[in-house]
Amino acid sequence: MSTELFCQPIASPLGELFGIASTQGIVLCDFVDSPHFEREMKGLLRHLPGSRLIGQSHPLLERLATELHEYFTGERQRFTVPLQPIGTPFQLEVWAVLQRIPYGTTCTYGDEARMLGRPSAVRAVAGANGRNRLPILIPCHRVVGADGSLTGYSSGTDRKSALLRLEQRHTL
Repeated sequence: MSTELFCQPIASPLGELFGIASTQGIVLCDFVDSPHFEREMKGLLRHLPGSRLIGQSHPLLERLATELHEYFTGERQRFTVPLQPIGTPFQLEVWAVLQRIPYGTTCTYGDEARMLGRPSAVRAVAGANGRNRLPILIPCHRVVGADGSLTGYSSGTDRKSALLRLEQRHTL
């Protein structure tokens, strides 16, 4: 059975994003110049055997573009577009915890591991964060090092810093 995946570029003030959606939800949204973008695309296609990319928009991608625009202009703090993250059961648990970190705040990888109920799994949590194919939507940029340093963002610490500043500016 073939899965059709719709795709389109999405402009942002931090660089071009690329969105991919199934009919159920967004499966990838990342910066095209991210050093891991190609690896994540290939991994996604391996996880969805028989899938094929269709270079056309889809209502979910249009909604994603709108919500991202609202996020970058400070009008949106929570995404409502359906997501379909693809990963291992552990990664899915980690990404669910990420979605509970409030807009405009940060926590450490240790905090995230404790929220997951696995306080000794800090390295595994950091690894799962690094495999997030939906950065911004699943806000791994809100996780910082134990000393507060901006570490471990697949699209670079400059973007991580910009996302955190944007959120702090628009926090009510």
